[in-house]
Amino acid sequence: MCGIVGYIGKKEAYPILIKGLERLEYRGYDSAGVALLQKGELFVYKKKGKVVELKKFIKNKNLSGVVGIAHTRWATHGIPSDKNAHPQLSNSGEIAIVHNGIIENYLAIKEILIKKGYQFKSDTDTEVLANLIEDIKKNTKVTIDEAVRLALLQVVGAYAILVLSKDEPNTLVAAKLGSPIVVGIGKKEFFIASDATPIIEYTNKVIYLEDREMAIIKNGKLTIKTIDNKIKNHYVQKLEMKIEEIEKNGFSHFMLKEIFEQPESLRNTMRGRIVFSEGNVKFGGLEPFEKELRSLNHLTITAMGTARFAGLIGEYAFEDLAGIPTKVEYGSEFTYRNTAVDTYTGLIAISQSGETADTLNAIKQAKHKKILTLGIVNVIGSSIAREVDTGIYNHVGPETAVASTKASTSQTLLLIMLALYLGRMRGLSKSRGQEILKEIQKLPTLVEKILKNTNVIEKLAKKYKKNDNFFFLGRKWNTATAMEGALKLKECSYIHAEGCNSAELKHGPISLIDKNFPSLVIAPTDSMYEKNKSHIQEIKARGGRVIVLTTEGNKELKNIADDIIYIPKTLEILTPILAFIPMQLLAYYMAVERGNDVDKPRNLAKSVTVE
Repeated sequence: MCGIVGYIGKKEAYPILIKGLERLEYRGYDSAGVALLQKGELFVYKKKGKVVELKKFIKNKNLSGVVGIAHTRWATHGIPSDKNAHPQLSNSGEIAIVHNGIIENYLAIKEILIKKGYQFKSDTDTEVLANLIEDIKKNTKVTIDEAVRLALLQVVGAYAILVLSKDEPNTLVAAKLGSPIVVGIGKKEFFIASDATPIIEYTNKVIYLEDREMAIIKNGKLTIKTIDNKIKNHYVQKLEMKIEEIEKNGFSHFMLKEIFEQPESLRNTMRGRIVFSEGNVKFGGLEPFEKELRSLNHLTITAMGTARFAGLIGEYAFEDLAGIPTKVEYGSEFTYRNTAVDTYTGLIAISQSGETADTLNAIKQAKHKKILTLGIVNVIGSSIAREVDTGIYNHVGPETAVASTKASTSQTLLLIMLALYLGRMRGLSKSRGQEILKEIQKLPTLVEKILKNTNVIEKLAKKYKKNDNFFFLGRKWNTATAMEGALKLKECSYIHAEGCNSAELKHGPISLIDKNFPSLVIAPTDSMYEKNKSHIQEIKARGGRVIVLTTEGNKELKNIADDIIYIPKTLEILTPILAFIPMQLLAYYMAVERGNDVDKPRNLAKSVTVE
C-alpha cells in the first residue's frame, strides 16, 4: 500500500525524505508529497504521479528544515490527484499527517466534524483524522502526542501514521495498527518508515512498533507507549540488510536484477538447512514445536497472489511427501467463513512482505481457533513474523520490484523442504529424502544455466508482444506454475492471460483458441508428459499457436510447437521452480517491449496492507 517516511534530527530532512520515498515507491506511486517544519512554519508540497513528479514540482523551492514527513500513495479513498495526495493538513494548516491504511469509520467522524464547522478539501479518510486530531488538541489543550492518542481511540480500521504539529516543532509522532512502522535510531536523530529500506543507509539499529503502539520523539528522546497510555520498553534490533541489496547494481530494472539473483537466493534459502546424511532438513525455529508438528492431521495454507500459487504447489508436496491432507485458502476468505479446522490442523501463512493484511487477519483468526500457526516470510521483524507461533524466513534479501520473482521460487522451495521435514517424521525414507535433497542442491546451478539463454525469451517477447491474450497451461505440479506464469504476464505487460490445468481446456476455455490467442504449455518429460502432448495437439488442431516449455533434449515437441523453451532435467516435484524462471523473463521482456514501467506496474503495490 502506501509508503511513509519521517525524520527528526539535525540534518536537512528533505534529502532523507525524498530518497526514502524513492525506496518506498514500490508500495504505491499514485502521488507523493512531503511536509517540512521550517522556522516555525509548516510547508507541504505534493503532486499527483510518481516521486519524480514531486521532485520536479519542488525543484526550486526552499526545502530547509530538520523535521519532516513524506508519503507515496496507493489510492484507496479518493482518486489519485494533487488534493488527495498526502501529507494531509488540518483545517488550520497547523497539523500535517501521512497515513498508510484505511479508517473504516471515517464517514461517521467526518459528519461530526462537519457539524462543528470543519471543511474538507480532499476525499481522503486521512484528512478526517488530521481534523479529528486538531479538534481534540484545540478543545482539550493537550500536546500533539496526546491528541493523536485520544483520536486513535475513536478510530476503527488500520493505520500507520506520522504526525507533525506547527506549534511543537521538536516533536514527531508515529502510531500503528495493522500497517507496519519501523523506527531507526541514530545519533541524536530518528528515522521512521514503512520498512527498513529508507533507514539502512543511516543506521542499523531499529525498533518495530507493535499494534496499538505509538512512538513519540520529543526533544531528542524516544518514548514508546500504547494508545491506552501504557509505557513500553522495546528491544532494539540490528538490521542485517546491506545497502547494496536495495540498489540496481547495473541492471536496467529491479525485476531483472531479482530474476538474476535467484541462483544465490535459492542458495541462501537452503543454506545451513540441509542435513544430507539424514535425508532431512532442519529449521531452527520449528524445533521447539516438533511435538505439535508431529501431531498434525491437516494443513491449511493461506496466502494471496503469487504466494498462493506457491502454496498450491506446497499442497501437492505435503500430501505427496508427508501424507498430510492439505488445502489452500485465500487469506481473504479464511477470515470470513467458518473454515473447518481443529486443534490438529496447522496453518501455514505465506507472504513475502510479512504485511499482507488478508493473510495477517487469517493468522489472527486461526489463533483464535487455537491452531498452530507457521509463517513463511522474507522480511525479518514483519507483522506476520511476529504474529505466528513459529516460522521460516526465506533469506533472499529485499525484493523491490512489485512483481515477485526470487521470493516466489524461494517460497516454493521452502514448502517442498518443509514437506520433506514433515514427511521424515511420518515414514518418508531416508533414501527418498536424500534423492530430493541431491536435486535441490543442484537448483542454483540449473537456474544459472537457464539465465544464460535469455536471448531465446527476448526473441519470443518480440514475436508475441502484440498479442492481447494468452493461455498458460500445465498439469499436476505445474498447474499452479501456469497460474503464476499468467499472473506475471498480467502484472507486467498488461496482457490478459489465463492460467489453468491443461485438462480443463476442453471443458470450456478451448472455445477461445484461435491464431491470435497463443498458449504456453508447461510440458516437461514427467508423469504428465503424454497428457500434455495431447493437449498441445488439441490446440494445434484448432489453429492455435503453442509455445512449449519442456525438458532439455526433447526433440519430439520441437516438431509440433511453434516455439520451444527448454529447462534442465530435474525431479518432477522441482520442475515448477525451474519453470518459473522463463515465465518471469517472458513477462519482463514483454513489458519492456510494450514500453511499460516494469518495476512499478499500473494500479499495483508491492505489499497490500489493507483489505
